[in-house]
Amino acid sequence: MNRTIGLEYGDWEFRGWRSHYGVRRSQNVDANKPPILLIHGFGAAMDQWRDNIPALAAEHTVYAIDLLGFGASEKPPTDYSIYLWVEQVLSFWQKFVGVPMIIIGNSIGALVAAIAASHHPEIAAGVVTISLPDIEAFKALVPKWLQPLERAVKAIVNAIFVKPLFYLFRQPWMIRFVLKGIVYCDRDRVDDQLVEIIAKPARDRQAAEAFVRLNRSLNQPNYSPSLTQALSKLQVPLLILWGSRDRLIPPSEGKRLVQYAPNASLVYLENAGHCAHDDNPERVNHEILTWLA
Repeated sequence: MNRTIGLEYGDWEFRGWRSHYGVRRSQNVDANKPPILLIHGFGAAMDQWRDNIPALAAEHTVYAIDLLGFGASEKPPTDYSIYLWVEQVLSFWQKFVGVPMIIIGNSIGALVAAIAASHHPEIAAGVVTISLPDIEAFKALVPKWLQPLERAVKAIVNAIFVKPLFYLFRQPWMIRFVLKGIVYCDRDRVDDQLVEIIAKPARDRQAAEAFVRLNRSLNQPNYSPSLTQALSKLQVPLLILWGSRDRLIPPSEGKRLVQYAPNASLVYLENAGHCAHDDNPERVNHEILTWLA
């Protein structure tokens, strides 16, 4: 157990690979309130929810998973995609949860949360996204006639430069530099604990090859289903949270995406960046719990 956040850890087998999860069952859990599943973002791990889990677990059972390729889950040399991670979420729900849950995700985890709830409505009672990326919209910024050339250039870059860059970016000093300079607003939140949460999985034997595969997959045309179509078919309430100082995805995306979901609300979080849940956990916890109530 992680005594800081109260998670008990375990593993289950998904497609023959080891998948890692955590659970916190509070003695005060209200049986009428749905469980919560937390899904981290790209390059992160479940323990980044360190200051959200205690607050959310006051009245809810809280689960968290490490997506395949990240955290303490296995990092196989496979083709990664949103489809794969959605299937992983479904596998976890079938094995451990079995009732509709609130799915909360950050960044790529937010995209997985939204797609999973739309494609498998039986698993979701509600969705909360924090900085929700629309991969399809980003790719559409490149003219269609230029896309084959773009993919070719990215394939060359991926083959030559990505693995050496991985060895650089997994260094604790570089992780700290990137988090303070780009990802977080509150630089004091970038402490030794956070750096180790991100650095430890990157030291795994399979991590470098998995990182290459992750980047290669991101450039494939079938990496993700349409987010806007998924939102339009979403049958449960959706809360979109966005750090007003997100430097990785324009906060204006929130205003565009909220129009697609029939039962969605949008809240901007002042002085929070791309990982608002850890940048300003008190505010994010308040918004989530108020919405749940």
